[in-house]
Amino acid sequence: MSEEAPKLYTNKPKKAQLKQFQEQQKGKVFASSTPIPRPSSSSAAAASYTMGSSSAASPPPPPKESFARRYKFLWPLLLTVNLAVGAYIFMRTKKKDISITEEEGAKDVPSTPASTTAATAAVITEKPVSEFVKLREPIPVDQQRELFKWILEERRKVKPKDPEEKKHIDEEKAILKQFIRAKSIPSI
Repeated sequence: MSEEAPKLYTNKPKKAQLKQFQEQQKGKVFASSTPIPRPSSSSAAAASYTMGSSSAASPPPPPKESFARRYKFLWPLLLTVNLAVGAYIFMRTKKKDISITEEEGAKDVPSTPASTTAATAAVITEKPVSEFVKLREPIPVDQQRELFKWILEERRKVKPKDPEEKKHIDEEKAILKQFIRAKSIPSI
């Protein structure tokens, strides 16, 4: 009962030749097949199982390729994207570092130039500090006294670790008591 797979020919055979070939194959199958006696049902089942498995046994399917091999075209893309993101983050942080060092360098440069040629080459303009600081309304005296009392209570709750810290806290408490007792509180 073995059927052969169709063969590929360089020249296509005619229909008559194909029919003749098929008849020959049928003749071979009938000639090779002999009547098989039917034994008991259990032995027949075992025989058919062994015959079926031997004749219908097909080679096992090829092993499944691993994930990395199946998607091997994605690895270069993934590495490129990873490299690009890393470079972007690195350059962004480096850009911040450069701007910070420039600001520090501008603070270190004296505002009065040493020579006249340097004065003409670089003109440094500084914004006044008052533009950045918002002026707030003064706190009323009563609220200041309440605030000083609250700070004094908090200082009393603190437990010093060593004598030096105790001395420092005592000085702060003395100053706070003076502010609380004073008729006028100095403006901050």
